Amino acid sequence: MNLQRVPTEKEIVELAIAEGHDADIPTNLGALPKHNKAPTTDRPTSHPDDKEAGLEKDLAISSEDASDVSSRVASRIDIEAAPVEGEQKTEGGLFAGQQQDPQDANLVWWDGPDDPQNPMNWSDMRKWMSIALVSMITFLTPLGSSAFAPGVPQLMEEFHNDSTLLSGFVVSVYVLGFAIGPLAIAPLSEMYGRLPLYYVCGILFGVFNIACAVAASLTQLIIFRLLAGCFGAAPLALGGGTIADLARPQTRATAMAIWTLGPTVGPVIGPVAGGFICERLGWRWMFWIISIATGIVMALGMLTMRETYAPALLKRKAKKLRKLTGNPLLKSKLDTGMSTRDLFLYSIVRPTKMLCLNLTCLTQSLYVAIVYAYLYLMFTTVTEIFEQQYHFRTDLVGLAYIGMGLGSFLGQFGFTYFENRNYRYHEKKGDLKPEHRLIAMIPGSMILPIALFWYAWSVEAKVHWMCPIVAMAFFGLGLLLIFMSASNYLVDVFTVHAASAMAANTVLRSLFAAVIPLAGPTMYSQLGYGWGASTLGFIALACVPIPFLFLKYGEWLRTDPRFQTKL
Repeated sequence: MNLQRVPTEKEIVELAIAEGHDADIPTNLGALPKHNKAPTTDRPTSHPDDKEAGLEKDLAISSEDASDVSSRVASRIDIEAAPVEGEQKTEGGLFAGQQQDPQDANLVWWDGPDDPQNPMNWSDMRKWMSIALVSMITFLTPLGSSAFAPGVPQLMEEFHNDSTLLSGFVVSVYVLGFAIGPLAIAPLSEMYGRLPLYYVCGILFGVFNIACAVAASLTQLIIFRLLAGCFGAAPLALGGGTIADLARPQTRATAMAIWTLGPTVGPVIGPVAGGFICERLGWRWMFWIISIATGIVMALGMLTMRETYAPALLKRKAKKLRKLTGNPLLKSKLDTGMSTRDLFLYSIVRPTKMLCLNLTCLTQSLYVAIVYAYLYLMFTTVTEIFEQQYHFRTDLVGLAYIGMGLGSFLGQFGFTYFENRNYRYHEKKGDLKPEHRLIAMIPGSMILPIALFWYAWSVEAKVHWMCPIVAMAFFGLGLLLIFMSASNYLVDVFTVHAASAMAANTVLRSLFAAVIPLAGPTMYSQLGYGWGASTLGFIALACVPIPFLFLKYGEWLRTDPRFQTKL
């Protein structure tokens, strides 16, 4: 009797994650059926069995007659369906203890574990070029949220409006677009792939920034800012998924660190550049410059980027093979069989279900949303404080953000170094799990309230301007550690649905960042800078236990059937 060991579900999951074949994970939508034949080694494989690999090999021979290919495929299936000597067959013709999907012969998958069409197997240069371009556009869109903040007094004067609420809303409405955009972008990407969404949204982002530059009224500017934010949300919603498509867990922390520079450092760098541009060229030029930069990045992307989303790639492969062989039953292994309409509606619901019903996604997204709202609350006070209290000129106000930017950069490199060492350590121990991504969140959760109290009372006491800037540096460090840890954790937990998880995260944090800062001027006028910012510090202090709780109970929360959400 053949005593080959059948891999455990845990082994299959771990290897599937390591090799990037996330659809092999049984808890994911589109999970693959069990292999028809037991593996011949003690190492589980996440690619098709020999029968399916042979099928794809035959189908790939385009120089032969399609009918001949089909007949040889049928012969191969008949031959390989025979049992191995000594193995027991069940009444239904299956090997004992195994299940057979009658449609397996028509399922299209990668041509083995080294298939060059699988984005996980691309060359390092192609992978990092794609990650760099996605990171560049992800840097530009959040930068646009705050870059013209120093020019708000100019535009309010130009449009003869002195409303404090509108002066804040013209900045935050852009971030409201970040909350709306992913609701359509995420499902569309799962239907048509990520690349078309990057192209279309990138072009429209540039177009609406040009519209902002030529806006003739405050109403027009607000509408165009909202639309620019909606389309600018694409890299924020899709970037985490793209990295999950390309980077194996060993290098994922580095890739995520580069990509996360956009949403964490972009809004900080924006006012630094915007202060000088608005002072010397006027606030409209800020939009022209963002549009030009976007056009350059998109041109590079169209020349070098390729699709990375496995379901989209396999769907195209199946379509090509159907045409080649004349077999209309061939379909991708990741094909859900849903109509375009149903898939769109289903995919639109998925981020909402994640946010409302999945405690892991909800808690992490809520924490990131609170922290991200603090960042935009800072934007409502920094210009006023440093202009009125410290007498900075408009072009120099942006320099106050350098502290926050420096803290973010230091956190970025520190996080990457620590996370890579942390991954290797747990890999050697053999106890890798997503919760290890949250270790860096512990110091971040502690640094954040300290920085807020520091900033609050240094401003209230009107001490030297360097003191609040240093406090902002620690704020940037804490923000980045929290944001990076949560992003890596969500990508590792939801794998093939990483784009939907990041879309849910983006929606909630953008909603908080758009709405909460509108209450900032009223809060600070009622409580003063000291107690106003201290209120934020107390909330941040209450959130300190979150990483500890997830390190202890996160795995239970993910795996207990009572908390599972059907995606």
